Amino acid sequence: MIRVFLVDDHQLFLSGVRAELTGRGGITLSGTAQDVDEAIEEIRDDPPDVALVDVHMPGGGGLAVVENVLETNPDVKFLALSVSDAAEDVIAMIRAGARGYVTKSIGPEELADAIRRVNEGDAVFSPMLAGFVLDTFSVNVPPPSDPELDRLTSREKEVLRLIARGYPYKQVAKRLFISVKTVESHVSAVLRKLQLSSRYELAHWASNRRIV
Repeated sequence: MIRVFLVDDHQLFLSGVRAELTGRGGITLSGTAQDVDEAIEEIRDDPPDVALVDVHMPGGGGLAVVENVLETNPDVKFLALSVSDAAEDVIAMIRAGARGYVTKSIGPEELADAIRRVNEGDAVFSPMLAGFVLDTFSVNVPPPSDPELDRLTSREKEVLRLIARGYPYKQVAKRLFISVKTVESHVSAVLRKLQLSSRYELAHWASNRRIV
């Protein structure tokens, strides 16, 4: 079961999300909080698998929750949930360490799926934000001085960027006009060459180098 902690300062919305997620396959709620300090304390005391955090709250909002918790509990995965699709909000949350960002217009099943994917190490964004995030963090020419990047072929770098942006294998294959099996082979090669063990580590590695 994926243990999920909910953070939102609006009781009505918090209750609604809690009701929608209750009983969803593979998901169980470990707790809730309505303010930043309470959220930080509760998550640190009993770390969930995934923390679903509102972006705009008094006391620093979701950004403060993510930054403070990850200092002491780096294994907690964060999914930002907001009414805002503003560029500065998305960028700030992702750079702070959130693994995804979805808007509050998302449906219950889509939200549950986003939680599952974030728990598995994927980067997840609402469809309206995916293109923006891709453009914002994309760098057409990676730094030539990076010896680790130089180990990868051009195709492996293309696969690396798309996987790090949260695209599933099928979408990567479709965008690059290759088979899913070929995508899997490239991912395995990238992980081996970079000495990484998961898609999350790959996404984090790419983000640190501003090539996501």
